[in-house]
Amino acid sequence: MNFSLDVASPADASVFQNLMQLYTHDFSQFWAGTPRGELEQNGRFPDYPLDAYFDRPHWSAFLLKADERPVGFALINDASHSTLPTDYSVAEFFIVRKYRGQGFGLIAAQRLFQQHPGAWEVAAARKNVAALRFWQGAIRKSAVENSMSELDWDRPEWNGAIIRFHVAA
Repeated sequence: MNFSLDVASPADASVFQNLMQLYTHDFSQFWAGTPRGELEQNGRFPDYPLDAYFDRPHWSAFLLKADERPVGFALINDASHSTLPTDYSVAEFFIVRKYRGQGFGLIAAQRLFQQHPGAWEVAAARKNVAALRFWQGAIRKSAVENSMSELDWDRPEWNGAIIRFHVAA
């Protein structure tokens, strides 16, 4: 199967919004008991604010494809969860369930890191234990030796792990 990580453009926004529905549905299990993740009257989750990923420097959107079909996405920016300086941060990352566990996520993460050397930050929500395990493993394979550190935050603005690391050029 041919896998690609393609830089997205505004023309891809509808594909992103469709995939974002699946992502939000998956993630909504972690919002049980809160007002987050409610469906609108039309039966859809609210659209994700994508414009900045096409307009701002250091913000990028990527479509993940298997045999030219969308199977996920990655959004990166320079917004730090920890408020510490960083070059890149994974804002959102998603693989359609059918394609999970086949190595596509790891390939996509490694390609993102290789294409963007520098200081990175990845945050995983406390309840999303599978995501934290995935990121810990993916980062260990790409980070400069001894550059990985993990913060455990329980604050109103973020509750979960924040992994900081460097990727060499």
